[in-house]
Amino acid sequence: MRYKTDILVIGPGIAGLTFTIKMAEARPDLKITVLTKTTERESNTRYAQGGVAAVWDFENDNFEKHVADTLDAGAELNDVEVVRMVVREGPERVKDIIKWGARFDKNESDEYELGREGGHSENRILHFKDLTGWEIQRTLADKVRQFENVEVLEHYFAMDLITQHHLNRIVTRVTPGICCYGAYVLNKNTNETDTFLSRMTFLATGGAGQIYKATTNPVIATGDGIAMVYRAKGRIANMEFVQFHPTALYNPKGLSPDFLVSEAVRGYGGILKAADGEEFMDKYDPRKSLAPRDIVARAIDHEMKVRGVENMFLDVRHIDKKKFLDHFPTIHEACLDAGVNPMKQMIPVVPACHYMCGGIVIDKNGATSIKGLYAAGEATYSGLHGANRLASNSLLGAMVFADRSFKHISELIDQSTFEDKIPDWNAKGTTEPNEMILITQSTKELKEIMSSYVGIVRTNTRLKRAVDRILLLYKETEDLYKETVISPQLFELRNMITLAFLVTSGAQMRQESRGLHYNTDYPDEAPYNEITYM
Repeated sequence: MRYKTDILVIGPGIAGLTFTIKMAEARPDLKITVLTKTTERESNTRYAQGGVAAVWDFENDNFEKHVADTLDAGAELNDVEVVRMVVREGPERVKDIIKWGARFDKNESDEYELGREGGHSENRILHFKDLTGWEIQRTLADKVRQFENVEVLEHYFAMDLITQHHLNRIVTRVTPGICCYGAYVLNKNTNETDTFLSRMTFLATGGAGQIYKATTNPVIATGDGIAMVYRAKGRIANMEFVQFHPTALYNPKGLSPDFLVSEAVRGYGGILKAADGEEFMDKYDPRKSLAPRDIVARAIDHEMKVRGVENMFLDVRHIDKKKFLDHFPTIHEACLDAGVNPMKQMIPVVPACHYMCGGIVIDKNGATSIKGLYAAGEATYSGLHGANRLASNSLLGAMVFADRSFKHISELIDQSTFEDKIPDWNAKGTTEPNEMILITQSTKELKEIMSSYVGIVRTNTRLKRAVDRILLLYKETEDLYKETVISPQLFELRNMITLAFLVTSGAQMRQESRGLHYNTDYPDEAPYNEITYM
């Protein structure tokens, strides 16, 4: 089928729905279509536990402190102007979602209770228990239903962006004026490929944690948006900076996703320890358990390897039980389900892939290098996070860039038109796949390769081995793609292979150790900046 919509939004998380709500409210004359890969309430946003970082208590905190903390965590690879912009505009964006109905915890004085997480010099994290992401997703999903000009389509898998390439024109990474005309989308309800034509397209597809075995990301996090932009010859940058959250609940059964033990637990007094009760973070950073995530994750990884153990521990036994249950009911329940009583036993934890700090290059208005295509959230690289994201800055950045994209598109949409000459998807010459095992086994192999060779600590030898194996998987998968009818599983595999290649090749190009990228062959920082994949 062919659809026409003024604005196509791909992704139902905080970035996608914030943008949609603001646009729908300002322009009720425009038709806005939101595509969700599964359901309206399933996104990376939903799994964010800690909260939103924003300067709120101006008596003890200020913008410059938040800026300084962000730059310090990002190993000075951030874009300073972007950081200042997000930090200054952030509180107003938080007020937006509060106005829409989002609830954040308050103290006895009816003031917002501000938490503190690793890398922050002050308490500035607004949160809803340990379910902040769930609360924000609920708020946005409820709000977006109020607009008659918004249509949310569930179980629609975006496969490829439509550009001049689909008009039989040659498009390369140096072709000027590449334009986006919409997307080809697999309707999972009918197994047919639909053509969505749009005047403007907004990507908010989240990260790609599923390229690793251990990840806190949901199973939908396969890097679809980044891969689509790469195939469309758009700019991608700094993919080597993969954030591993230091404290996922140890999961010996290999279930996915890994349960996240929020950084807010350490902000509330949790202490990292070895099995014998020894504290170890003082060997790595004076901030101890509240050091930035890259430092803590490397420390835990190092301690595990030196001691020959599969996990370290987070001790919360000294925290008042009632207060812990009030703040972290979900974490407490997850620990009990895993056979651990956190009030009596230390919580076993391991690092797990958590957040992509690189992605689709966007400017201050969320515009990509492809005309008519905007993006926000974890799928993007804006310069906000640098070489390592400061805790709870992700939701903040998503809201700020969604707002800026809304304002910029509002100025341009009336001059934009549809491209009607786009052909429908061509599936001639393909057959049904005979063996799904080819896809599932390649997915397992990819996760093994990335986890073994492109993890928290890297070497040139490991990276070369990873690239060699990824390229082999790429060839096998592309052959399968050309011969068989498309499926969500096959497209996800293609996207994950693309993301794995971008992460690994970026790591090869960055001949230094900085932030989340640590290569033992280059232990010292060097004056490298943005690495763009052309």
